[in-house]
Amino acid sequence: MSPSHLFNQRNSCSMIPLPSPFSTPNFLPNALTNQPIAFLPFAKDTPVRPSSQHLEIGMDLWEFWVKLGGGVAKLASKEMVKFKSYQNQANLFLKEYLLADPLIPYTSIIGGIFACKMVYDLTQLFSTVHFKSYSSLTRIQRVEWNNRSMSTIHAIFITTISLYLVFCSNLYSDNQLSELITFQSSSSSTFALGVSVGYFIADLGMIFWFFPSLGGYEYVIHHLLSLVAVSFSMLTGEGQLYTYMVLISETTTPGINLRWYLDAAGMKKSNAYLINGVVIVIAWLVARILLFVYMFYHVYLHFDQIEQMHVFGQMLVIVVPLALSVMNLIWFSKIIKGLRKTLAKRQ
Repeated sequence: MSPSHLFNQRNSCSMIPLPSPFSTPNFLPNALTNQPIAFLPFAKDTPVRPSSQHLEIGMDLWEFWVKLGGGVAKLASKEMVKFKSYQNQANLFLKEYLLADPLIPYTSIIGGIFACKMVYDLTQLFSTVHFKSYSSLTRIQRVEWNNRSMSTIHAIFITTISLYLVFCSNLYSDNQLSELITFQSSSSSTFALGVSVGYFIADLGMIFWFFPSLGGYEYVIHHLLSLVAVSFSMLTGEGQLYTYMVLISETTTPGINLRWYLDAAGMKKSNAYLINGVVIVIAWLVARILLFVYMFYHVYLHFDQIEQMHVFGQMLVIVVPLALSVMNLIWFSKIIKGLRKTLAKRQ
């Protein structure tokens, strides 16, 4: 019977199907011996008993699939071992070098600067696509738009860390009698301060580069005082509690930046702009006025421990918060005046 005759007899004959890699092998050729495929025509109701040659072919094919599966499993196992080895090496490099205690200040500063650059570029890309008003802004307005996004992300990050360490964590608790609160620190607290130092360096550089478009001398003084105080706490581990108390004042930054965004987008007469102004007044009063009063009271209660700090550290704990408090009061008066004008126009 010719092969063409076999293929034409579809009603009375059938062919043995090809098996999947995971099914029991049927009678197929041995791929290694290049034997031809055997098509076995048989009646539907007539069972066909395979020959010994067919059984041998099926067993060879089964051995082939078993060996192939074993080879794939071994290959996957080797790749998994390599991956775990690379992962362990990366973790070791991160722990022993990048995040080693002596290097944390420097790696965190570099990380903070890199994060600022990344946020700046991503804001530019995202705003170009999703905000129609962005393309209509002037060049310096687009720079400030991106810069304020950078400061917003930093404010959210450092405010979250500060609130946790000051009010939720036991790191700066008076119950730790083994060490004065002015000398209590950790690798995590030092790393967060380093990221903040990186931000202040990046932002101060932009202020100088585009001066005075991104801020006048009051912003320069604010950033310089913050940079010196945060750097000292980061490098020495002294007075970190009071540094984080001051950094909680960054809570107001997202609201201030949102107000600028609404103004730039032409939404100065919207309800969102009015609500934003009210929220800023409340947040500023709590985070930059009342919180500083609490901090000065805390300094008074623990002044004996502050006297154990380095002389320069003692000066920073007292002078920097006082200077920032004066600036906060001046800015707060301006915020109140702005809110009054907005309410007067509404009426």
